[in-house]
Amino acid sequence: MTAEVPISPSLHGLKRECLSYGEVLAQSIAVIAPTTTPAANLALIYAVAGNGTWLSFLLGLIGLVCVSVNINQFARRSASPGSLYTYIATGLGTSAGVLCGLGLILAYLFTGMAVLCGFANFGQALFAHLGIHTHALTLFAMGTAIAWYAAHKDIQLFAKALLWLEGISIGLIALLGLLIWMHQGFAIDWHQLTLKDATPGGISMGIVLVVFGFSGFESATSLGDEAQKPLKNIPKAVMRSVLQAGFFFIVMAYIEVLGFNASSANLAESEEPLTFLADQAGVGFLGILISLGAWLSFFACILAAINPAARVVFLMARHGVFHDALGEAHEENMTPHTAVALCALVTFLVPASMNLFGLKTFESMGYLGTICTYGFLLVYI
Repeated sequence: MTAEVPISPSLHGLKRECLSYGEVLAQSIAVIAPTTTPAANLALIYAVAGNGTWLSFLLGLIGLVCVSVNINQFARRSASPGSLYTYIATGLGTSAGVLCGLGLILAYLFTGMAVLCGFANFGQALFAHLGIHTHALTLFAMGTAIAWYAAHKDIQLFAKALLWLEGISIGLIALLGLLIWMHQGFAIDWHQLTLKDATPGGISMGIVLVVFGFSGFESATSLGDEAQKPLKNIPKAVMRSVLQAGFFFIVMAYIEVLGFNASSANLAESEEPLTFLADQAGVGFLGILISLGAWLSFFACILAAINPAARVVFLMARHGVFHDALGEAHEENMTPHTAVALCALVTFLVPASMNLFGLKTFESMGYLGTICTYGFLLVYI
Protein backbone atom coordinates (compact mmCIF):
# COMPACT_ATOMS: atom_id res chain seq x y z
CA MET A 1 0.00 0.00 0.00
CA THR A 2 1.14 3.52 -0.77
CA ALA A 3 0.87 6.06 2.03
CA GLU A 4 -1.32 9.05 1.21
CA VAL A 5 0.70 12.26 0.98
CA PRO A 6 -0.90 14.99 3.13
CA ILE A 7 -1.74 18.26 1.42
CA SER A 8 -0.06 21.20 3.08
CA PRO A 9 -1.79 24.56 3.61
CA SER A 10 -1.04 27.55 1.41
CA LEU A 11 0.34 30.87 2.60
CA HIS A 12 -3.24 31.87 3.51
CA GLY A 13 -3.97 28.63 5.38
CA LEU A 14 -6.14 27.09 2.64
CA LYS A 15 -5.58 23.62 1.14
CA ARG A 16 -2.84 23.99 -1.46
CA GLU A 17 -3.11 22.81 -5.09
CA CYS A 18 -5.69 20.09 -4.42
CA LEU A 19 -8.20 20.72 -7.24
CA SER A 20 -7.89 19.29 -10.76
CA TYR A 21 -8.73 21.31 -13.88
CA GLY A 22 -12.18 19.67 -14.10
CA GLU A 23 -12.97 20.64 -10.50
CA VAL A 24 -11.82 24.23 -11.14
CA LEU A 25 -14.01 24.41 -14.25
CA ALA A 26 -16.92 23.02 -12.21
CA GLN A 27 -16.71 26.07 -9.89
CA SER A 28 -17.28 28.54 -12.74
CA ILE A 29 -19.90 26.35 -14.45
CA ALA A 30 -21.80 25.89 -11.18
CA VAL A 31 -22.10 29.63 -10.48
CA ILE A 32 -23.30 30.15 -14.06
CA ALA A 33 -25.71 27.24 -13.37
CA PRO A 34 -26.46 26.69 -17.09
CA THR A 35 -29.55 24.56 -16.46
CA THR A 36 -31.34 27.21 -14.41
CA THR A 37 -31.50 29.68 -17.31
CA PRO A 38 -33.47 27.48 -19.74
CA ALA A 39 -35.43 25.91 -16.86
CA ALA A 40 -36.55 29.15 -15.18
CA ASN A 41 -34.86 32.44 -16.12
CA LEU A 42 -35.48 32.29 -19.87
CA ALA A 43 -39.07 33.46 -19.36
CA LEU A 44 -37.81 36.71 -17.81
CA ILE A 45 -35.48 37.35 -20.77
CA TYR A 46 -38.15 36.50 -23.35
CA ALA A 47 -40.57 38.90 -21.65
CA VAL A 48 -38.37 41.83 -22.72
CA ALA A 49 -36.46 40.52 -25.77
CA GLY A 50 -39.17 38.41 -27.45
CA ASN A 51 -37.95 36.77 -30.66
CA GLY A 52 -34.62 38.52 -30.15
CA THR A 53 -33.85 36.38 -27.09
CA TRP A 54 -31.19 34.35 -28.92
CA LEU A 55 -29.55 37.59 -30.10
CA SER A 56 -29.43 38.92 -26.51
CA PHE A 57 -27.56 35.75 -25.56
CA LEU A 58 -25.19 36.06 -28.52
CA LEU A 59 -24.36 39.72 -27.80
CA GLY A 60 -23.95 38.92 -24.10
CA LEU A 61 -21.59 36.06 -25.00
CA ILE A 62 -19.44 38.33 -27.19
CA GLY A 63 -19.20 40.94 -24.44
CA LEU A 64 -18.27 38.42 -21.76
CA VAL A 65 -15.65 36.76 -23.98
CA CYS A 66 -14.01 40.20 -24.15
CA VAL A 67 -14.22 40.48 -20.35
CA SER A 68 -12.68 36.99 -20.05
CA VAL A 69 -9.74 38.01 -22.22
CA ASN A 70 -9.05 40.92 -19.87
CA ILE A 71 -9.47 38.83 -16.70
CA ASN A 72 -7.02 36.27 -18.06
CA GLN A 73 -4.32 38.89 -18.46
CA PHE A 74 -4.18 38.83 -14.65
CA ALA A 75 -5.11 35.18 -14.11
CA ARG A 76 -2.06 34.05 -16.10
CA ARG A 77 0.23 36.10 -13.88
CA SER A 78 -1.08 35.79 -10.32
CA ALA A 79 -3.27 33.51 -8.21
CA SER A 80 -4.93 34.13 -4.84
CA PRO A 81 -8.32 33.62 -3.10
CA GLY A 82 -9.23 37.26 -3.81
CA SER A 83 -10.53 36.74 -7.35
CA LEU A 84 -11.07 40.03 -9.25
CA TYR A 85 -10.69 42.05 -6.05
CA THR A 86 -6.97 41.26 -6.10
CA TYR A 87 -6.59 42.08 -9.80
CA ILE A 88 -8.41 45.41 -9.54
CA ALA A 89 -6.51 46.46 -6.40
CA THR A 90 -3.24 45.64 -8.18
CA GLY A 91 -4.13 47.60 -11.31
CA LEU A 92 -6.13 50.56 -9.98
CA GLY A 93 -5.14 50.85 -6.31
CA THR A 94 -6.63 50.11 -2.92
CA SER A 95 -9.75 52.29 -3.12
CA ALA A 96 -10.90 50.83 -6.44
CA GLY A 97 -10.01 47.36 -5.21
CA VAL A 98 -12.10 47.69 -2.03
CA LEU A 99 -15.05 49.18 -3.96
CA CYS A 100 -15.02 46.35 -6.48
CA GLY A 101 -14.36 43.77 -3.76
CA LEU A 102 -17.57 44.89 -2.06
CA GLY A 103 -19.37 44.77 -5.41
CA LEU A 104 -18.09 41.24 -5.98
CA ILE A 105 -19.24 40.06 -2.54
CA LEU A 106 -22.65 41.63 -3.13
CA ALA A 107 -22.86 40.00 -6.56
CA TYR A 108 -21.98 36.50 -5.31
CA LEU A 109 -24.25 36.74 -2.27
CA PHE A 110 -27.23 37.99 -4.26
CA THR A 111 -26.60 35.25 -6.81
CA GLY A 112 -26.79 32.77 -3.93
CA MET A 113 -30.00 34.39 -2.68
CA ALA A 114 -31.62 34.36 -6.13
CA VAL A 115 -30.84 30.70 -6.77
CA LEU A 116 -31.91 29.82 -3.22
CA CYS A 117 -35.33 31.20 -4.22
CA GLY A 118 -35.18 29.07 -7.38
CA PHE A 119 -34.22 26.05 -5.27
CA ALA A 120 -37.28 26.60 -3.08
CA ASN A 121 -39.61 27.31 -6.02
CA PHE A 122 -38.58 24.20 -7.96
CA GLY A 123 -38.44 22.14 -4.77
CA GLN A 124 -42.05 22.96 -3.94
CA ALA A 125 -43.20 22.05 -7.46
CA LEU A 126 -41.17 18.85 -7.46
CA PHE A 127 -42.43 17.71 -4.06
CA ALA A 128 -46.00 18.63 -5.07
CA HIS A 129 -45.75 16.04 -7.88
CA LEU A 130 -45.01 13.50 -5.14
CA GLY A 131 -47.91 14.69 -2.98
CA ILE A 132 -45.63 16.38 -0.45
CA HIS A 133 -46.28 20.02 0.49
CA THR A 134 -43.35 22.01 1.83
CA HIS A 135 -42.90 25.61 2.97
CA ALA A 136 -40.40 27.84 1.20
CA LEU A 137 -38.66 28.62 4.50
CA THR A 138 -38.01 24.91 5.07
CA LEU A 139 -36.33 24.63 1.67
CA PHE A 140 -34.40 27.88 2.25
CA ALA A 141 -33.02 26.44 5.48
CA MET A 142 -32.26 23.03 3.97
CA GLY A 143 -30.45 24.41 0.91
CA THR A 144 -28.38 26.87 2.93
CA ALA A 145 -27.46 24.38 5.66
CA ILE A 146 -26.20 21.71 3.27
CA ALA A 147 -24.28 24.29 1.21
CA TRP A 148 -22.70 25.70 4.38
CA TYR A 149 -21.60 22.26 5.55
CA ALA A 150 -19.98 21.32 2.23
CA ALA A 151 -18.17 24.68 1.91
CA HIS A 152 -17.06 24.52 5.57
CA LYS A 153 -15.92 20.90 5.50
CA ASP A 154 -13.86 20.24 2.38
CA ILE A 155 -13.17 22.13 -0.87
CA GLN A 156 -12.60 18.85 -2.74
CA LEU A 157 -15.93 17.40 -1.57
CA PHE A 158 -17.55 20.62 -2.70
CA ALA A 159 -15.87 20.56 -6.14
CA LYS A 160 -16.69 16.92 -6.86
CA ALA A 161 -20.33 17.53 -5.90
CA LEU A 162 -20.53 20.47 -8.32
CA LEU A 163 -19.00 18.42 -11.13
CA TRP A 164 -21.58 15.64 -10.82
CA LEU A 165 -24.63 17.82 -10.13
CA GLU A 166 -24.06 20.13 -13.10
CA GLY A 167 -23.01 17.31 -15.44
CA ILE A 168 -26.22 15.35 -14.82
CA SER A 169 -28.44 18.45 -15.07
CA ILE A 170 -26.91 19.71 -18.34
CA GLY A 171 -27.12 16.25 -19.89
CA LEU A 172 -30.83 15.92 -19.06
CA ILE A 173 -31.72 19.36 -20.44
CA ALA A 174 -29.66 18.85 -23.62
CA LEU A 175 -31.52 15.57 -24.22
CA LEU A 176 -34.91 17.24 -23.68
CA GLY A 177 -33.94 20.11 -26.00
CA LEU A 178 -33.12 17.61 -28.75
CA LEU A 179 -36.47 15.83 -28.25
CA ILE A 180 -38.41 19.12 -28.33
CA TRP A 181 -36.74 20.20 -31.57
CA MET A 182 -37.33 16.73 -33.02
CA HIS A 183 -41.02 17.06 -32.08
CA GLN A 184 -41.09 20.30 -34.09
CA GLY A 185 -39.54 18.46 -37.08
CA PHE A 186 -36.23 20.31 -36.64
CA ALA A 187 -38.05 23.37 -37.96
CA ILE A 188 -36.41 26.68 -38.79
CA ASP A 189 -38.15 29.51 -36.89
CA TRP A 190 -38.05 32.50 -39.24
CA HIS A 191 -39.83 34.67 -36.67
CA GLN A 192 -36.74 34.39 -34.49
CA LEU A 193 -34.17 34.67 -37.27
CA THR A 194 -35.84 37.81 -38.67
CA LEU A 195 -36.37 39.24 -35.13
CA LYS A 196 -40.12 39.65 -35.71
CA ASP A 197 -41.61 42.22 -33.27
CA ALA A 198 -38.31 42.42 -31.36
CA THR A 199 -37.01 45.90 -30.53
CA PRO A 200 -33.45 47.19 -29.97
CA GLY A 201 -34.51 48.36 -26.49
CA GLY A 202 -35.92 44.97 -25.61
CA ILE A 203 -32.84 43.13 -26.87
CA SER A 204 -30.61 45.54 -24.91
CA MET A 205 -32.64 44.97 -21.73
CA GLY A 206 -32.40 41.26 -22.41
CA ILE A 207 -28.61 41.53 -22.39
CA VAL A 208 -28.72 42.84 -18.80
CA LEU A 209 -30.64 39.71 -17.75
CA VAL A 210 -28.33 37.54 -19.87
CA VAL A 211 -25.38 38.82 -17.84
CA PHE A 212 -27.12 37.34 -14.79
CA GLY A 213 -27.27 34.03 -16.66
CA PHE A 214 -23.50 34.15 -17.22
CA SER A 215 -22.61 35.80 -13.93
CA GLY A 216 -19.97 34.13 -11.85
CA PHE A 217 -18.02 32.65 -14.77
CA GLU A 218 -14.87 34.22 -13.28
CA SER A 219 -15.40 32.58 -9.87
CA ALA A 220 -12.69 29.99 -10.59
CA THR A 221 -10.22 32.82 -9.94
CA SER A 222 -11.09 32.56 -6.22
CA LEU A 223 -9.39 29.13 -6.17
CA GLY A 224 -5.90 30.56 -6.68
CA ASP A 225 -4.49 28.73 -3.67
CA GLU A 226 -6.39 25.48 -4.14
CA ALA A 227 -6.16 24.87 -7.92
CA GLN A 228 -3.47 22.69 -9.44
CA LYS A 229 -1.32 24.67 -11.94
CA PRO A 230 -3.43 27.78 -11.21
CA LEU A 231 -1.77 30.07 -13.77
CA LYS A 232 -2.73 27.61 -16.51
CA ASN A 233 -5.96 25.96 -15.32
CA ILE A 234 -7.80 29.02 -13.99
CA PRO A 235 -7.58 31.13 -17.21
CA LYS A 236 -8.58 28.06 -19.23
CA ALA A 237 -11.60 27.44 -16.97
CA VAL A 238 -12.71 31.09 -17.14
CA MET A 239 -12.76 31.20 -20.96
CA ARG A 240 -14.12 27.69 -21.47
CA SER A 241 -17.00 28.19 -19.03
CA VAL A 242 -18.18 31.28 -20.94
CA LEU A 243 -17.96 29.64 -24.37
CA GLN A 244 -19.66 26.40 -23.34
CA ALA A 245 -22.44 28.12 -21.41
CA GLY A 246 -22.99 30.63 -24.23
CA PHE A 247 -23.43 27.94 -26.88
CA PHE A 248 -25.80 26.00 -24.60
CA PHE A 249 -27.88 29.13 -23.85
CA ILE A 250 -28.25 30.17 -27.50
CA VAL A 251 -29.32 26.71 -28.65
CA MET A 252 -31.79 26.20 -25.77
CA ALA A 253 -33.23 29.73 -26.18
CA TYR A 254 -33.90 29.05 -29.87
CA ILE A 255 -35.53 25.67 -29.15
CA GLU A 256 -37.72 26.90 -26.28
CA VAL A 257 -38.98 29.99 -28.12
CA LEU A 258 -39.67 27.76 -31.15
CA GLY A 259 -41.65 25.35 -28.98
CA PHE A 260 -43.77 28.08 -27.42
CA ASN A 261 -44.30 29.87 -30.77
CA ALA A 262 -45.87 26.63 -32.01
CA SER A 263 -48.27 26.50 -29.04
CA SER A 264 -50.94 28.78 -27.59
CA ALA A 265 -49.01 29.31 -24.33
CA ASN A 266 -46.92 32.38 -23.49
CA LEU A 267 -43.29 31.72 -22.58
CA ALA A 268 -43.11 35.01 -20.67
CA GLU A 269 -45.71 33.74 -18.18
CA SER A 270 -44.30 30.25 -17.72
CA GLU A 271 -42.49 29.40 -14.46
CA GLU A 272 -41.57 25.88 -15.69
CA PRO A 273 -41.18 26.17 -19.48
CA LEU A 274 -39.28 22.92 -19.95
CA THR A 275 -41.91 20.90 -18.08
CA PHE A 276 -44.60 22.38 -20.36
CA LEU A 277 -42.58 21.62 -23.52
CA ALA A 278 -41.82 18.09 -22.30
CA ASP A 279 -45.59 17.48 -21.99
CA GLN A 280 -46.14 18.94 -25.46
CA ALA A 281 -43.49 16.61 -26.90
CA GLY A 282 -45.05 13.59 -25.19
CA VAL A 283 -42.16 13.03 -22.80
CA GLY A 284 -43.73 14.41 -19.62
CA PHE A 285 -41.80 11.94 -17.47
CA LEU A 286 -38.60 13.64 -18.66
CA GLY A 287 -40.03 16.98 -17.52
CA ILE A 288 -40.07 15.70 -13.93
CA LEU A 289 -36.46 14.58 -14.31
CA ILE A 290 -35.61 18.03 -15.68
CA SER A 291 -37.24 19.64 -12.64
CA LEU A 292 -35.10 17.40 -10.46
CA GLY A 293 -32.01 18.31 -12.47
CA ALA A 294 -32.80 22.02 -12.27
CA TRP A 295 -33.41 21.70 -8.53
CA LEU A 296 -29.98 20.07 -8.09
CA SER A 297 -28.44 22.77 -10.28
CA PHE A 298 -29.96 25.53 -8.15
CA PHE A 299 -28.45 23.84 -5.10
CA ALA A 300 -25.04 23.56 -6.81
CA CYS A 301 -25.18 27.28 -7.56
CA ILE A 302 -25.99 28.16 -3.92
CA LEU A 303 -22.90 26.23 -2.90
CA ALA A 304 -20.79 27.70 -5.70
CA ALA A 305 -21.84 31.29 -4.85
CA ILE A 306 -21.06 31.01 -1.14
CA ASN A 307 -17.61 29.63 -1.90
CA PRO A 308 -16.06 32.59 -3.83
CA ALA A 309 -17.92 35.18 -1.71
CA ALA A 310 -16.37 33.68 1.41
CA ARG A 311 -12.89 33.69 -0.12
CA VAL A 312 -13.10 37.35 -1.14
CA VAL A 313 -14.34 38.24 2.38
CA PHE A 314 -11.53 36.07 3.79
CA LEU A 315 -8.77 37.85 1.85
CA MET A 316 -10.20 41.34 2.43
CA ALA A 317 -10.25 40.57 6.17
CA ARG A 318 -6.60 39.55 5.99
CA HIS A 319 -5.94 42.91 4.32
CA GLY A 320 -7.64 44.72 7.21
CA VAL A 321 -10.89 45.69 5.45
CA PHE A 322 -13.08 43.42 7.64
CA HIS A 323 -12.73 42.01 11.15
CA ASP A 324 -9.70 39.76 11.64
CA ALA A 325 -11.90 36.77 12.60
CA LEU A 326 -13.22 36.60 9.02
CA GLY A 327 -9.66 36.06 7.80
CA GLU A 328 -9.10 32.86 9.79
CA ALA A 329 -8.75 29.45 8.11
CA HIS A 330 -9.90 26.24 9.79
CA GLU A 331 -6.82 24.36 11.01
CA GLU A 332 -8.09 20.90 10.03
CA ASN A 333 -10.37 21.57 7.03
CA MET A 334 -8.21 24.40 5.63
CA THR A 335 -11.31 26.38 4.60
CA PRO A 336 -12.27 30.02 5.43
CA HIS A 337 -14.87 28.71 7.88
CA THR A 338 -15.89 31.97 9.60
CA ALA A 339 -16.37 33.78 6.29
CA VAL A 340 -18.30 30.78 4.95
CA ALA A 341 -20.64 30.84 7.96
CA LEU A 342 -21.31 34.59 7.61
CA CYS A 343 -21.99 34.33 3.85
CA ALA A 344 -24.33 31.37 4.36
CA LEU A 345 -26.25 33.22 7.08
CA VAL A 346 -26.74 36.35 4.93
CA THR A 347 -27.74 34.18 1.94
CA PHE A 348 -30.53 32.66 4.05
CA LEU A 349 -31.77 35.75 5.91
CA VAL A 350 -32.57 38.04 2.95
CA PRO A 351 -34.85 35.70 0.91
CA ALA A 352 -36.38 34.37 4.15
CA SER A 353 -37.28 37.95 5.16
CA MET A 354 -38.75 38.65 1.70
CA ASN A 355 -40.87 35.52 2.04
CA LEU A 356 -42.13 36.59 5.46
CA PHE A 357 -43.16 39.95 3.96
CA GLY A 358 -45.34 38.10 1.44
CA LEU A 359 -43.23 38.09 -1.73
CA LYS A 360 -43.47 34.94 -3.86
CA THR A 361 -40.21 33.04 -4.33
CA PHE A 362 -40.36 33.45 -8.15
CA GLU A 363 -40.73 37.23 -7.78
CA SER A 364 -37.93 37.35 -5.21
CA MET A 365 -35.66 35.45 -7.59
CA GLY A 366 -36.20 38.13 -10.24
CA TYR A 367 -35.51 41.03 -7.86
CA LEU A 368 -32.41 39.46 -6.29
CA GLY A 369 -31.08 38.36 -9.68
CA THR A 370 -31.37 41.91 -11.03
CA ILE A 371 -29.45 43.34 -8.06
CA CYS A 372 -26.69 40.75 -8.41
CA THR A 373 -26.36 41.56 -12.12
CA TYR A 374 -25.51 45.18 -11.36
CA GLY A 375 -22.90 44.02 -8.83
CA PHE A 376 -21.22 41.95 -11.54
CA LEU A 377 -21.50 44.74 -14.11
CA LEU A 378 -19.66 47.11 -11.76
CA VAL A 379 -16.82 44.64 -11.36
CA TYR A 380 -16.65 43.64 -15.03
CA ILE A 381 -16.53 47.27 -16.16
